[in-house]
Amino acid sequence: MSVLKKLHRMFKLHRIFIKQDLKKLMEYKIDFLTGALGMLLSQAINLVFLSIIFSQIPALNGWSFEQILFIYGFALLPKAIDHLFFDNLWAIGHFIIRKGDFDRYLTRPVSTLFAVTVEKFQVDAFGELVVGLLLLGVSIPRVSLNISVLNVILFITAVFFATFIYTGIKLITASIAFWTKRSGNITYMFYMVNDFAKYPTTIYNRFVRAVITYIIPFAFTAFFPASYFIIGGNAWYNIGGTAVMAAILMTAGILVWNRGVRAYESAGS
Repeated sequence: MSVLKKLHRMFKLHRIFIKQDLKKLMEYKIDFLTGALGMLLSQAINLVFLSIIFSQIPALNGWSFEQILFIYGFALLPKAIDHLFFDNLWAIGHFIIRKGDFDRYLTRPVSTLFAVTVEKFQVDAFGELVVGLLLLGVSIPRVSLNISVLNVILFITAVFFATFIYTGIKLITASIAFWTKRSGNITYMFYMVNDFAKYPTTIYNRFVRAVITYIIPFAFTAFFPASYFIIGGNAWYNIGGTAVMAAILMTAGILVWNRGVRAYESAGS
């Protein structure tokens, strides 16, 4: 019964924060539209640059423009979902720990990690999500994708676990702030490596491939699962590898977070 009551409190808190964010959205429509349009513009610039490259060459290391559009679109889905639901982890590394604001999470009757992640619903992530879906919609008919029930299930599974690769990396780096008081720059440094995942890893040298596959495994958020749907291959590696990397990173992130909470000392500006 106590577990059920705890779950009830957690979901009730989640609904409260979502309602608060939606209320803010209605009050600050201009801010929302500016953020969403900013995301759209940023992705549009990248796509224009990509189209300029392909106007001069027929393929990039064997990958066609349409195939890269599919990989790019796929990459944006887990990134957008992570941005939408778990963006408050950035605040942990930037100012929540440094200012001592983490104290308020310790007084709530739910997990501190849950309380932090549900507190903010980043609605401008819809810009990334829309672009990702549009790119997939445009590219799917042009890459001869095998659409089947199994592939749809694998697609949803891959996006789900790829999201937690983003979240796991952000969680690990944000948790460093429990000891250093500030780790936002570390999170940013790791997180920006995801730009490499929007393109086939085969266009990079061996060192870069190793980094984005096994050290900061953003390749499993896009290229490996996306390439499975485009050209087939080993599903256990391309899709299963995404699940394994997500499990490793989230487990490590939760362990580091819990240890950090125990080490936390209230700080003030």
